[in-house]
Amino acid sequence: MSTVSARLSVPQGAALSIGAVLGTGVITLPALAAGIAGPASLVAWLALVLLSVPLALTFAAMGARFPDTGGVSTYVGRAFGRRAAGAVGWCFYFAIPVGAPPASLMAGGYVADALGGGRRTAVAVAVLLIGGVGLVNAAGLRLSGRVQLVLTGVLATLMTVTVAAALPHARWDHLTPFAPHGWGAVGTAAALLVWGFAGWEAVASLAGEYRTPRRDVPRATGIAIVVVGVLYLALAATSLLVLGPATARSEAPLSDLLAAGVGGSVRVVTALVAVLLTIGAMNAYYAGGARLGAALARDGALPVALARGSGPGEVPRRSLALVAGQSMAWLVAAEVLHLGMTPLMLMATGCFTLVYVLGTGAAVRLLPRGGAAWWTAVVALTSVLVLLVMNGWHVAWALGVVVASLAWQGAAARRRRVAPLRHGTALRGGDAGRDTGEACDVLQRA
Repeated sequence: MSTVSARLSVPQGAALSIGAVLGTGVITLPALAAGIAGPASLVAWLALVLLSVPLALTFAAMGARFPDTGGVSTYVGRAFGRRAAGAVGWCFYFAIPVGAPPASLMAGGYVADALGGGRRTAVAVAVLLIGGVGLVNAAGLRLSGRVQLVLTGVLATLMTVTVAAALPHARWDHLTPFAPHGWGAVGTAAALLVWGFAGWEAVASLAGEYRTPRRDVPRATGIAIVVVGVLYLALAATSLLVLGPATARSEAPLSDLLAAGVGGSVRVVTALVAVLLTIGAMNAYYAGGARLGAALARDGALPVALARGSGPGEVPRRSLALVAGQSMAWLVAAEVLHLGMTPLMLMATGCFTLVYVLGTGAAVRLLPRGGAAWWTAVVALTSVLVLLVMNGWHVAWALGVVVASLAWQGAAARRRRVAPLRHGTALRGGDAGRDTGEACDVLQRA
């Protein structure tokens, strides 16, 4: 059970859920999805909004029945065992360094759009963000949850203002041809858009903080689904209707839309917002990811050297260095190999989707069979399995992470069994490891 005193109201919980889902992806996703599927990307957006309903309701049902700060990792552990819970942790931990370069390049694109310099400016901003956020976290600094929520509010407001200002310039002929790259491209676009919808699992980890979880969690979740769905669909549709084919070529779609609707020097403003949002998101993910890595190492699911700094109030600098170092390496690899953002984003979303597969699979196993919540979980599991297939070869990264996790944990368990025999001592049950659920929760709510 959660050790946090119950204090969340329905509006507060809805705001936190919205904040967990809305993120940096929205500043560039409309352009990336349009580049993959053209106007038919709207079908992918709608599909992800519809998928959010059973997915969010499934995690809400789990949270209401089993309120625990560990969230999805705890449920996976209940259903499939501690090693499966450790695999969830690995998926989160190794998705961060893959996702950090695209996130930082999104902000870099807005800065380049405002100041000029093209790709060099975007990459320079990405390097500064990855390095700077890593150093800030190493110093033990991070933005508070309240500041994170304010930044999300700024993003939601900017999206609303942008849509309202630009929509009068919409042209229906911009939606033709509707599927220039074929209907198969819609699936790839949907797999990419998981980036913008990741965060529904945080609904479960918040459940223990509501006054009445069984009543309040579904209400807050319903509000969050409606708000997120309306904002995303409105922005995606407006981008295509106003910018037309130029949407796919835009490095800063929010700036282009706002400029079309308002005019004037709005690009500097949107660039500043994009950078602040990215700093906030990366700071939260680096802090949560570093703690998660240290907790996994403490529990024997990662090399023990990474466990240093896992105690309360400590800074897990070794784990943080691994996250930041991998992030920089992926950025360099992406630039040298000219990969672009999409492949890295699909690799990261593959990890998120696999977490959803494990989480909804746990719900199918744990929820009362045959009930409405169970059938909702079945629909959610089926949907995320389809998304995992649509991820294509990029899912190999996520599957490889899970296989490596299970192999490492198996080897670590064997070492723990052998060590007491060598020293002639008995292994106490409490020494076998601790639950990493709360560390996963930090990352889920980042």
